[in-house]
Amino acid sequence: MRLGELDASILKRQLRTEGISLQTGPFITQISTQAPDLIESLHTLYSDALICEYAEFSDFHISVDRPPGLRRWLQPQIDFYFDGTAPFNPFPAGQALPLFEWGLNWAISQHAHQYLIIHAAVIEKEGHAVIMPAPPGSGKSTLCAGLVHNGWRLLSDELTLLDLHNGQATPLARPVGLKNDSIEVIRRFAPQATLSPITVDTHKGAVALMKPPADSVEKSDQPAQPAWVIFPKYIAGAAATLTPHSKAKACIALGDNAFNYSIHGVNGFNLLTNMLDQCDCYDFSYSNLSDAVSIFSQLEPPA
Repeated sequence: MRLGELDASILKRQLRTEGISLQTGPFITQISTQAPDLIESLHTLYSDALICEYAEFSDFHISVDRPPGLRRWLQPQIDFYFDGTAPFNPFPAGQALPLFEWGLNWAISQHAHQYLIIHAAVIEKEGHAVIMPAPPGSGKSTLCAGLVHNGWRLLSDELTLLDLHNGQATPLARPVGLKNDSIEVIRRFAPQATLSPITVDTHKGAVALMKPPADSVEKSDQPAQPAWVIFPKYIAGAAATLTPHSKAKACIALGDNAFNYSIHGVNGFNLLTNMLDQCDCYDFSYSNLSDAVSIFSQLEPPA
């Protein structure tokens, strides 16, 4: 059963009691919460995710709830709990959804060491993947959101999971995080996209989450072979332009953007260098999403 097939009242009761186990990419995540806005957002944003009704094991046990004491009522706050402990300071109570998403990203990046985990978006078409590492403010998520509503499959907006044995990118199709001006950009560019209500005054500004396309979630068991590493950057007024990027510099950048590169040591280095032997690398500047979609549609896999 998929989450969207579950009656909202049943979902609410389960999340408030024993919790619910969802398939999130290659992981099973057990979730519980009392927060009404998070319950509603999960029902919408994860409607295509599979419920693991009889899972004997969950990779992550997560709860998002108000802390005990006066903070439940005076300037209410919300905590993220991982295996019963709170690794972060509390957030304002109205920020339960971004706290859940950022917390789950943290849990994966800190614990899923069966992969080399790179802070990068990754999308796929015809079995070939584009890995897009970029710092905050580069327009990576906006570009990713636009492309996955124009012929590309979403593997992840934030975490590229590279299989240690074959170097393939493992899908982790979860909501895409949009910030500030990007929210309205995607609403105009992809009106068919489903977005959460906007959460304001987070440490990243205004935030909304975009539901992953159903096809991307349904194909979460289909990995893709990296064919391109593209470093995107939004520049106001810039033409959409691909410029060749050194593979040596790309290897350094990917290592710098990997959460667990030091853990894997020489194996991580060999994985990256072998992957880059099969990839073309580019810098990409853009200001207009339609032009970006056109440029990406012309990509040809390396021979």
